[in-house]
Amino acid sequence: MARTGTARVRIRVEGIVQGVGFRPYVHALARRLALSGWVGNDGQGVFIEAEGPVEDLARFQRELPGQAPPLAVIDRISAMEIPALGARGDRGFGIVGSRDGGRATLISPDVATCADCLAELFDPACRRYRHPFVNCTNCGPRFTIVRDVPYDRRATTMASFPMCDACAAEYRDPCDRRFHAQPVCCPDCGPALLLLDGRGRPREGDPILEAGAVLRSGGVVAVKGLGGYHLAVDATRAAAVQALRARKGREDKPFAVVVADVVAARELCVVGPVAERLLTGPARPIVVLPRRAAGIAAPAVAAHQGTAHQGTAHQGTAHQGTAHPTTAKHADAETAEGMGTPVRIADAVAPGENRLGIMLPYTPAHHLLARELARPYVLTSGNISDEPIVYRDGEAVDRLGGLVDAFLVHDREIHARAEDSVVVLAGDREIPVRRSRGFAPRPLRLPRPVRRAVLACGAELKSTFCLAKGEHAFLSPHVGDLENYETLRAFTDGIAHFRRLFDVAPRVVAYDTHPEYLSTKYALDLPGVDLVAVQHHHAHIASCLADAGEEGPVIGVAFDGTGYGADGTLWGGEVLVADLAGFTRAAHLAAVPMPGGAAAVRQPWRMAVAHLDAAFDGAPPEGLAVRARNASQWDRVSAVARSGVNSPLTSSVGRLFDAVAAMCGFRDRVTFEGQAAVALEQRADLTEEGAYPVRVENVAPLLVRGDDLIRAVAADLLGGVDPGVVSARFHNGLVAATAAACALVRDGAGTGSGIGGETGRGIGTVALSGGVFQNGLLLGRLAGTLEERGFRVLTHRRVPPNDGGISFGQAAVAAARDTADQ
Repeated sequence: MARTGTARVRIRVEGIVQGVGFRPYVHALARRLALSGWVGNDGQGVFIEAEGPVEDLARFQRELPGQAPPLAVIDRISAMEIPALGARGDRGFGIVGSRDGGRATLISPDVATCADCLAELFDPACRRYRHPFVNCTNCGPRFTIVRDVPYDRRATTMASFPMCDACAAEYRDPCDRRFHAQPVCCPDCGPALLLLDGRGRPREGDPILEAGAVLRSGGVVAVKGLGGYHLAVDATRAAAVQALRARKGREDKPFAVVVADVVAARELCVVGPVAERLLTGPARPIVVLPRRAAGIAAPAVAAHQGTAHQGTAHQGTAHQGTAHPTTAKHADAETAEGMGTPVRIADAVAPGENRLGIMLPYTPAHHLLARELARPYVLTSGNISDEPIVYRDGEAVDRLGGLVDAFLVHDREIHARAEDSVVVLAGDREIPVRRSRGFAPRPLRLPRPVRRAVLACGAELKSTFCLAKGEHAFLSPHVGDLENYETLRAFTDGIAHFRRLFDVAPRVVAYDTHPEYLSTKYALDLPGVDLVAVQHHHAHIASCLADAGEEGPVIGVAFDGTGYGADGTLWGGEVLVADLAGFTRAAHLAAVPMPGGAAAVRQPWRMAVAHLDAAFDGAPPEGLAVRARNASQWDRVSAVARSGVNSPLTSSVGRLFDAVAAMCGFRDRVTFEGQAAVALEQRADLTEEGAYPVRVENVAPLLVRGDDLIRAVAADLLGGVDPGVVSARFHNGLVAATAAACALVRDGAGTGSGIGGETGRGIGTVALSGGVFQNGLLLGRLAGTLEERGFRVLTHRRVPPNDGGISFGQAAVAAARDTADQ
């Protein structure tokens, strides 16, 4: 570009630059510098032509990325000089209509109501006073209303709501914060709330006031939100919470609670700086936090001896984290004063838990409901057990009518479902448990760009899929457990929507090696693609690597419930030497049978049978309470385990946690995934520093002797040691054994041949992945111990360590292998 005179440049901006106020920002910047030209949207992102003095153009390009709107994510800016138009050119700088041409633009996640809009919502002098759909360039619906790109009102579910003159004036005013805000509306031209009875018939009165009355009376209200329907009850009314549990078929799994603000959250939970940032940020996930109460004793095992069912995967999936000493007294409820009159959270909201899933309102309607109710309320996924969240209006009354007393609905269509996201904390370390509303579909950058477009189909539990093109991976919102037709339909519909939205035509399809997963069968049935099988635990470690932007090699610790192993057994206690392209099994927990297969997941006492049988050569000691409680079935289950009939071998650390939880008397049966492990973690006595000794046999691969842990647990329990102390010693022993195994692998032990014929010798980085690492106590202590041994430790920051991150790992593996095969 010439140093003086007038010049013109054509600029292309790629990234999340539509629906976040980027065009108005460019317009304001250009006008401030007295440039002429235009800015617009197309399928690639934002295009700009700007003309003016060379010095001003240079300043424009310097300031363009540095002062971008807070919701914008700029991936790339390219510019080229073109001939100046001079007097023949533009008069001023304008925003032009969107253009077709490519479909590579990125879509913003939905954004919680901003402070400016919230102030208007409760300002009687504002024309949007109590308008449940107030939004602006900085907040409001995005992904869930988008039908197509480029992101314009006509391509969203707001297309059926023409703007009134007042809103149109704001939309066209460069000085207004609603300048080109696509969902802009007001009470005169926007969507409207409506209250229906349980059969779907309209009810009279103000919808918010009437919904509040239903909740105060103990009723259940289905609330249509951003990404689907939720079920709400007054969190202070025990009978209402119990009624919701009974209707939904959710026996014990914790519910999330909505509170009005951080002040109210602090009355219930310990809220540190990281938690406050998450609670008040634009994503507004559920954040699982320690309760303010002194603590909660574990429920008696006798109360859980009946037949149990498998829980669904939605908010509160892993209410895990740093535990509390077992000496704490039971607290029936918590008190919250931030919403007005002191209130008490019902025990049934999170039975037996010393943590609570807290969420702040993220839509205007949620804020209005919180203000009207003036107390915390439960907000849980609107679905029938084991099915995805309901989001279509036509299905809501049919599927939820038998569960609720009223529907709080609106007439803006939800185009894409999205459940609430969930984050747990281990100290200041964030552990994403579910990545959905507020985060998806923000792209994740891959360490290695894909050569050909990839579809990764994920696993079965906590199902997600991932599409990858170039350097971007588009991880879907949480789908659910892929075990029925409704969830499979949500999975396939979601893939079709993402393919269209992000213009991805997969040439390579990655899948889990488990032959019975529906996601695997879906992948194998796709025509005209190259298939890449990815072992489950390799995908876990690859997910952690890609999350950190690294390719490896690393020593990967993959601890989870179960995953199909390379030898046909069920793995889950693995230490791998891995990079994105491949892995070697360097160490693992000694395998035991799973008597009854899936029944052992639902009944952790069966895993106690198997581990005790293995640890004591078929003659476990008398006097253990777990054996007495299950005496009528013990010998039969033990015989099944020894026979190998319907008793697959597993090296799972998750199942080891189940066994110890049952031995300690915390859980013989569970009603949702991970329940026994959560109880074991939460009862650990944090003052206990002792650790059970565990041998690591120097064979190839190394063998971690879980039977040492089982014998030590049994001895302490028979000796009258408090179960909370036993839990702490178990955690500490597992940490020490895992760190020792990693150190041995770093020294070259455990495998004769690794990646490229090399062992793990000299590898100084450890990646921690798998659902067990939702346990904040284990994660924090293991990471600390590894760092003390000189390791650099990678943990998940953006995607879940559980199976919700598997598809991202599969995509990274497929990209690496496809590039290597070129």
